Amino acid sequence: MTRRFFYKVGSANEIDSLRNDLNNLVSWSKEWQMLFNVDKCKVMHIGYNNCCAEYDMDENKFETVTEEKYLKVMVSDKLKWDKQRSEAVIKANKILGMIKRIFL
Repeated sequence: MTRRFFYKVGSANEIDSLRNDLNNLVSWSKEWQMLFNVDKCKVMHIGYNNCCAEYDMDENKFETVTEEKYLKVMVSDKLKWDKQRSEAVIKANKILGMIKRIFL
């Protein structure tokens, strides 16, 4: 059985399939005593025509987010880079300010 962490969900059947896979993951994790930290699990509905369904693991609902940092890259539900660009500018300005204070 294939496990996916990214799903294209466009119908009620696909939502049910994802929920079924999550239930199978919970069963597997209990069997092998490797429980998931559900507080760290989140859902991001990407795109404009998304069903925006709620998902859970072991009756704990996932938090729905509009943006999340993944491997130091800020990903938004609209796939825009505005937040990532703003953070990079702020970080660069801080470094530039430190260089300026040291050498001037």
